[in-house]
Amino acid sequence: MQPAMAAPAAATTDLGNIDGDGGVSPFYRWSGKIGTPGHMLRQEALPANLPQPQDARATRILYSSTSGVGRGAIIVSGMMFIPQGKAPKGGWPVVAWAHGTTGFADPCAPSWTGPSARDAEYLGRWLKAGFAVVASDYEGLGTPGVHPYLMWRSEGRSVLDGVRAALAAGKGTLANRVIVVGQSQGSGAALGTTYLAKSYAPKLNILGTVATGLVMTFDTPHDADYVAKSKAMTDVHFMNPGFGMLRIAGIDRSLHHELDPAAFVQPAGYPLLKAARTQCLHALFDMADQNKLTGEQVFVPDLQPIDGTMEANFEFKDAHIPGPLFVGTGLADDMAGTQGQYNAVKAMCAAGTNLQWHTYPGEDHGSTVNTSAKDSIPFALALLAGKLPTSNCATISPPGPVQKRNPGVS
Repeated sequence: MQPAMAAPAAATTDLGNIDGDGGVSPFYRWSGKIGTPGHMLRQEALPANLPQPQDARATRILYSSTSGVGRGAIIVSGMMFIPQGKAPKGGWPVVAWAHGTTGFADPCAPSWTGPSARDAEYLGRWLKAGFAVVASDYEGLGTPGVHPYLMWRSEGRSVLDGVRAALAAGKGTLANRVIVVGQSQGSGAALGTTYLAKSYAPKLNILGTVATGLVMTFDTPHDADYVAKSKAMTDVHFMNPGFGMLRIAGIDRSLHHELDPAAFVQPAGYPLLKAARTQCLHALFDMADQNKLTGEQVFVPDLQPIDGTMEANFEFKDAHIPGPLFVGTGLADDMAGTQGQYNAVKAMCAAGTNLQWHTYPGEDHGSTVNTSAKDSIPFALALLAGKLPTSNCATISPPGPVQKRNPGVS
């Protein structure tokens, strides 16, 4: 958490719970001792009416963890999917799934809504390949407190503790052989998980990492072909106000607990902020579109008091990620952009990361997830077999302009 600063005057309008708490069942609240991180607190069957992979035993979980933004011991929720049938000798290897952006309000927790149809299909592919899946909701989604959106130290701890809790509760069923997998917001979470594992959870056997739709950056020297991200991806005044609201209400609130995000929102944005405290990302997109809202209308002009600390907590200071690492990028990804993903890949390669970069012509931010499975699952299976994948860092090149989507990619 950052040092306290003088708080501007906030809105007097009732804009709902400041941290987006509420709207979920009592399962997500814990009144007992939390104890050491990585301990399973309780489980229940994931309701059958929620989207989920087919042919899996689906469980909602609650476990102990450590905050990444100075809140101490916390509880985190998530899901666990176990393949049907008898576990192999030693137990099912584990995919630690780090999900993409859903929102920052409690009802946006994937364990409450069920995974999206895309993610249910994707996780089903891993289950069919013989992996169990442990999927963290991350700090503050579902459970009390702010969700530190895109804060990889927070997300990484949540993912690591979810796996530790699942392994301890599933002895004989799950094996300590872990592949970390993440998309979009989850790409930074996945890399943060792998980066933190040695110091935070050294007994976990992380075999490798799969990340698609990279949205993270490195604070490292830039090569000649580095192109800075556009303002539409870095400045809330120019990005979709739905994303911008998650920045203000999630990132900035988590780094400055003494501030009310409403102080940095103009009256035109109050309804969107109120909605963000109970509703999820696509509802915010719809609301912004219907009301023709822009970031300049929604947010106050001067955000330096809070945005000045964002990059220092968002960026990785070290681009050497323990490998092997698989990165998948859709060349029609106009949401995360393609040049920024190339920048990150180039930085990791320059730092000596054992990395394979796979690009997919005409695939966008969402479609790359399932398209890339034809390459990423064999990558993971090779790691299980003790085979070290060959890096292709020597042959990567800038992606060029964002491509048009393939027919059928929406």
